[in-house]
Amino acid sequence: MADYEGLDRRGLLGVLGTGAAASIAGCLRGTQPGSGGTDTDDSPAHVYEPTLKGVAEGPVEITDEHTCAVCGMGLTQYFGNGQLVHENGLAATVESPGCLFAYLVSSTPDSPIVDAWTTDYETGDLIDATDAHFVLITDKQAADDPMGIDPRPYADREDAVAFLEGWEAEDLDPDADIIVGLDAVDLELASIYRGTRLPDE
Repeated sequence: MADYEGLDRRGLLGVLGTGAAASIAGCLRGTQPGSGGTDTDDSPAHVYEPTLKGVAEGPVEITDEHTCAVCGMGLTQYFGNGQLVHENGLAATVESPGCLFAYLVSSTPDSPIVDAWTTDYETGDLIDATDAHFVLITDKQAADDPMGIDPRPYADREDAVAFLEGWEAEDLDPDADIIVGLDAVDLELASIYRGTRLPDE
């Protein structure tokens, strides 16, 4: 996992927005956003681009017109959408925490990400993703998520631990890097959730 100790929130997101994108090499796999297709191994390489312009600050209000910058799915159809804003006012909406992870590690390198939000799995509220606690579940069959599997974000760590205590599909230890912050998200971690939409490591 990446180590960003000592960076403030904006510094952290700046590193994530530029450093992670710069590390991408080879072909990205998966359908292009908005194509409506299924994942394939021969899609052209690309880096995920912002889908909104002129966002001075967020979060923006989500409508039926917003789609995911990673998978192209509509945001109002599913639970768990999120947003990211770049320093230059460009922004992206994502339909799930897994897509948020994918965008974070493979978005445009032109401008660092300065803000991010995700949906609290317990309350359904939009929360600051830089302060969120993400539970790294991996059992796709038990999760029953639209895109295969997603991490579970919570505003409060206590709620994340409570979720783990009730999650019977896997024996996961909350003290063993199973609950992480956004600063822990790197290509390897994002690949757990959107591997077919990210480069081979």
